[in-house]
Amino acid sequence: MTSPDTVPDTQATRAVIRRLEHAVNTRQPDLLVDIVTDDFVRHCEATPGVEVRTRGEFADFLDQDLTVFPDSVQTFDHILVDGDMAAVWATYEGTQDGPMGPFPASGKTARFWYSGIMRMEHGRIAEWWVTWDNMTILAQLGHLGADAPNG
Repeated sequence: MTSPDTVPDTQATRAVIRRLEHAVNTRQPDLLVDIVTDDFVRHCEATPGVEVRTRGEFADFLDQDLTVFPDSVQTFDHILVDGDMAAVWATYEGTQDGPMGPFPASGKTARFWYSGIMRMEHGRIAEWWVTWDNMTILAQLGHLGADAPNG
């Protein structure tokens, strides 16, 4: 049986996740120090070849995202907490003003949903498994038409 001292605080977990949302949307990577662990790991099959295994690499990843979508906004629509795990269902919206892999800036806006599962450790996010539908994004940005670059 779990003692009251070891039961994760659901509201505290929600607050950490809301602070992540705030840090990302206000472009304040310095706030990550209190939000994610030093050895934070991000897992994402939608971005193959992109490895994030530290808080610094996560800040770099967020910075790179802003070079592609400088006006991006992420909204955590739903947060569910279960023990040391939390799930988010979120909306991402941004205008592609920079190149994204082989795809040149389109000047078009993408708005899509993504989901993620986060593992908490000592009041901070230690791991994040995140996924979204790349085809939806590429279609919204105009990269799936006849004139799309061959990658």
